[in-house]
Amino acid sequence: MIRQYELVEAVKSYDPTADEDLLNRAYIFAMKAHGTQTRASGDPYFTHPLEVAGILVEMRLDVSTIVTALLHDTVEDTIATLEEIERLFGKEVAFLVDGVTKLSQIEFQSDKAKQAENFRKLLLAMSSDIRVLLIKLADRLHNMRTLHFVASEEKRRRIAQETMEIYVPLAERIGLHQVKNELENLAFSHLHPDAYESIVSRLHFLREQGDDLLSPIINELKEVLEENGIKAIVVGREKTPYSIWRKMQQKNITFEQLSDIMAFRILVDSIADCYRALGVIHSTYSVIPGRFKDYISTPKQNNYQSIHTSVIGPDQHRSEIQIRTKEMDEVADLGVAAHWQYKQGVSHDGHQYRWLRGLLDILETAEGPEEFLEHTKLEMFHDQVFCFSPKGDLITLPRGATAIDFAYAVHSSVGDHCSGVRINGRMMPLRTELENGDQVEIITSKAQHPSPTWEKIVVTGKARSSIRRFMRQQRHQEFVILGKTLIQRVLKQEHLEFNEKALEAAFEPFSVKTIEDVYAYLGEGLKSANDLLRILYPHHKAQVPLKKASVKELPHKKAKKESLTIEGLIPGMAVHYAGCCHPVPGDNILGVVTTGKGVTIHTSDCETLDQFVETPERLLDVRWTTTLPEQAQHVARISLVVIHQPGTIAAITAIMARENANIIHLKINNRTPEFYEMSVDLDVRNLDHLMSIMAALRMSQRVLSVERG
Repeated sequence: MIRQYELVEAVKSYDPTADEDLLNRAYIFAMKAHGTQTRASGDPYFTHPLEVAGILVEMRLDVSTIVTALLHDTVEDTIATLEEIERLFGKEVAFLVDGVTKLSQIEFQSDKAKQAENFRKLLLAMSSDIRVLLIKLADRLHNMRTLHFVASEEKRRRIAQETMEIYVPLAERIGLHQVKNELENLAFSHLHPDAYESIVSRLHFLREQGDDLLSPIINELKEVLEENGIKAIVVGREKTPYSIWRKMQQKNITFEQLSDIMAFRILVDSIADCYRALGVIHSTYSVIPGRFKDYISTPKQNNYQSIHTSVIGPDQHRSEIQIRTKEMDEVADLGVAAHWQYKQGVSHDGHQYRWLRGLLDILETAEGPEEFLEHTKLEMFHDQVFCFSPKGDLITLPRGATAIDFAYAVHSSVGDHCSGVRINGRMMPLRTELENGDQVEIITSKAQHPSPTWEKIVVTGKARSSIRRFMRQQRHQEFVILGKTLIQRVLKQEHLEFNEKALEAAFEPFSVKTIEDVYAYLGEGLKSANDLLRILYPHHKAQVPLKKASVKELPHKKAKKESLTIEGLIPGMAVHYAGCCHPVPGDNILGVVTTGKGVTIHTSDCETLDQFVETPERLLDVRWTTTLPEQAQHVARISLVVIHQPGTIAAITAIMARENANIIHLKINNRTPEFYEMSVDLDVRNLDHLMSIMAALRMSQRVLSVERG
């Protein structure tokens, strides 16, 4: 355990102006506050905040951060109060202690919603002051170092999983690679103990064999660089057990097949020397294709800069080499802590980080903490691609991102109204995955709005949450219109006047705050028009009995006698076919009941049904009747991508005609010099008929793809 004077001297070694008295008072206050409390290891509890402070001292952080580390558990775990902290140590320290305390109060809860809420609070706190995150990461690092003392295996695994899912990517995002690597390996050792022990023992065996592979390679690299007049420091290291395991998983290979378990770092004085060193390495050794990355010209979002390359190096060993300046190396290991703002005397503003602004955007659009956690995990876990706007602005996106992701990264309104995209000057589908170096120009239209299908082809949390928000708003407006229609219809039926102001009487019974909410409740089926009628006219006796729900299908133009067998419902209810999935006989189907509207039939795998998970009572088990007339026709929709050349549309319509399919509607959704994207509505008899049509279309050389719309 670090002693009081040792802590003070360590801080003063990099900050001679540090407030020694403040550090001493915080040390003594925390030690007395925690008193006889002990940890799972049996050690005095005070060793924990002291070790957290020591981790932050290694990052050379300011006095307020070190003091907060010493005090960070006092408000939560002792009788100390926040007011007392502010009185004794000042507002800045009290603010930081409060930020870290709020994050800890519901930590390690098994309820996923609480974990999500905790992460949301972490984001809000660190957006005000990034030091909250630095303290939290140091706190988590020491807890992971001592996790083996926790008796419950289930709890150890849960904490390790949370570390891997949330704290590891956060450490990476702010550039704390040393912390990230240690957290990864500690979590890995608890989540996959057998794999961890196997890799560690094999690395130990290689070292015991006396196979010193590092020194000869380091010496040869130094000699090659010196011969070319480049002054450099060359260091080598084994890759971490987790990074080795991950590579084995990704490539599906054994440890023996893994050829690059070592990495080498070349540190030079300037950026010019970085590229000179790269030229020397590439001209001396054979380069492994596809393994070169230049993060100096295009830094990562956490400001990480380095050149990465892989070569068949000295003694024919496959070697990964990183080339960077000494300053870049400090940033690579310590990230935001390497250039802490107190040195320049500027404000601690977490909003300077683009990725953090992106997460804040997700927070604003997500429906709840669990959705927010889902999207931010997507946002943090992917590798990156670097793309450019027409003006040359750099946009960093996860690997696999599409043009729609790019549009939302530019601005939410650009995403909501994107109607087309030019990639490197060429019109391409919005679903096109972007590659490093692509120049992307988004075309917008006020008439364009997000489609539910977009959610399937985006990978960023911001895009997904924005699309969901629009869909929620759209559904809400539909419910409002339907609800207003329902109450007007009922009042007209009862010969009663409609007065919108009178609907305020339903605010309290319906637990809503606006007239629009009243309409939405009716339209969504949460309340019935009959319920509202009784509130507005409590003494009124219905002159015409309100019609009960019945199962009576609205006829198709060629199928007036067809019917559905629907179990457990009063006959007579109006039935509609869903326009989102266009069910046809042969599909597995489900019905959805909406008050005053009837039953809407969907295919059982329709994504629209996901919104009814919380209200399963609105879903009906329905099936097609076995007595459907052979000539009955149903509307089906297919989506096509076809080659853009003369005669293509004539060819595909001829195929449909040969298959006895009548085209009701044809729409070209996107047109480029190379292809058309179109949707076609057809009259079909059943699923077999539809599959036959699609199979015939796929046989045509003019058709690139065909699927149900």
